[in-house]
Amino acid sequence: MNGLKKKLGADDALDVFGVHAVGGILGALLTGVFASPKLGGQGIYDYVANKISADYSIWDQLFIQATGVGTTIVWSGVVAFIAYKLVDMVVGLRVTEEEEREGLDISSHGESAYRI
Repeated sequence: MNGLKKKLGADDALDVFGVHAVGGILGALLTGVFASPKLGGQGIYDYVANKISADYSIWDQLFIQATGVGTTIVWSGVVAFIAYKLVDMVVGLRVTEEEEREGLDISSHGESAYRI
């Protein structure tokens, strides 16, 4: 992730994307793989027949998991965009250039964080 962050120029100091997004996507996709009864997983339980379904397909389940991941990415992107636009209209997403040069410790909090 560090190499990818440098290539993309991403500002993710706490590796939030790397831990939560990449880990979540990988975990969701691999759930479709490791749920297979052939690999020791539980498979799909058929509640009507009251037994584990015998026709488990890793590829079919992987497609279902990928669809869920894609839906989550689109949903999160749309909701985040709407939230950012609302915040930008109400209070703004950035401080002024003058406040940024002065330092946010002084302009936002009224005190200096470091002795100069």
